[in-house]
Amino acid sequence: MEMLEFTKGKKGFFQSYAVEVDVKDASNATCLYAQWMMSFLIKYETNSSDYKNATLSLSSNVTHDGSICGNDTQAALLAVQFGEGHSWSVNFTKTNETYQADFITFTYNTNDTAVFPDAKRKGPITIVVKDTMHPVQLNNVFVCHNTDSIEAENVTQFFWNLTLQAFVQNGTIGEKESRCDADTPTSAPTVLPTDANITTASTTTLSPAPTTVPKPVENPDTGNYSLKSGNKTCLLATVGLQLNVSQDKPLLININPKTTSADGTCGNTAATLRLNDGNSRFIDFTFVVKNASANVRRFYLKEVNVTLLNHINGSVILSADNNNFSKWDASLGSSYMCRKEQTLEINEGLQIHTFNLRIQPFLVKENKFSTAQECSLDDDTILIPIVVGAALAGLIVIIVIAYIIGRRKSYAGYQTL
Repeated sequence: MEMLEFTKGKKGFFQSYAVEVDVKDASNATCLYAQWMMSFLIKYETNSSDYKNATLSLSSNVTHDGSICGNDTQAALLAVQFGEGHSWSVNFTKTNETYQADFITFTYNTNDTAVFPDAKRKGPITIVVKDTMHPVQLNNVFVCHNTDSIEAENVTQFFWNLTLQAFVQNGTIGEKESRCDADTPTSAPTVLPTDANITTASTTTLSPAPTTVPKPVENPDTGNYSLKSGNKTCLLATVGLQLNVSQDKPLLININPKTTSADGTCGNTAATLRLNDGNSRFIDFTFVVKNASANVRRFYLKEVNVTLLNHINGSVILSADNNNFSKWDASLGSSYMCRKEQTLEINEGLQIHTFNLRIQPFLVKENKFSTAQECSLDDDTILIPIVVGAALAGLIVIIVIAYIIGRRKSYAGYQTL
């Protein structure tokens, strides 16, 4: 049985369907039940060697062929197929007391030109990742309304509004819930007024509470990020990041490096650094190599993609990209540095402020930054001629004024006796 629910239709938002799968055993009793929503963010290479982001979501033509109940010796399997050759599955194992998800297998088909236009690699691509689900007591239903995500091999999988139970006994879904960590409340719930807790208002006049001035947002902490190709470091980055979102009202968001993980791709002519701050915020920086002359090759920042999700229901709050940058330009084999604040204009509603930036996306040696080419903002030496020039100009003005005053006194003429 499938329950399809259209959740978003606005351009730039995920379009996702809720899927309900009820797997039956030979006696037509429920043995595996699941209801959830999911979407995928996939970075793929185009024929021009650039990288693009594609969003893939469940469509209305979902099937669940191949799902099996499982038993004490065989794993249960929940499998769905959707769209133009895409599929997703997860297997469950159990002990005498618990069950848990083991591995997720996801296959996306780049022949689906509606999702992957101009993809360089054609055909199905499969990734297998370890699920992070904790063991759940048998007969308990696992519930997780908040958004969870798993990243691997240029794919980020998002899950939310999840309800499932594997190895259902006697065909009856359990009544007791096991909640995910994200759903566990961290503070006491708000108590709403009722007849029992409403008290009579005092006649004493109270002074109005003082108006609190919001604290200015401090500069973000600097994070250190790196990518590896095999055992070799292929990209290094040091940067403090701050998002300036102004869709409804201005909002400054500092990216916390302590909760941020780095993923991405390294190549000879293109590289992408993907940052996930652990709070449903994803930032992709794409760098490319250009030939400045026959013997000089340089790299620069070409594209930035930002996705902000609602961590409760998984919907996209903001999805923006700019693929027409020409920033952070430096010679290939060196690093680019800019300690002062810089601003990247993604679109009218989003800016990224960078602090203490140093980046090297190509030809990293011995896990260290190469010699840095500094931005003009950091070059204090240009201030010296400016200051000297201003001082000389001021001195010339003083001399001219003094000369004019002296000449006026010289031609004052004879005074009448």
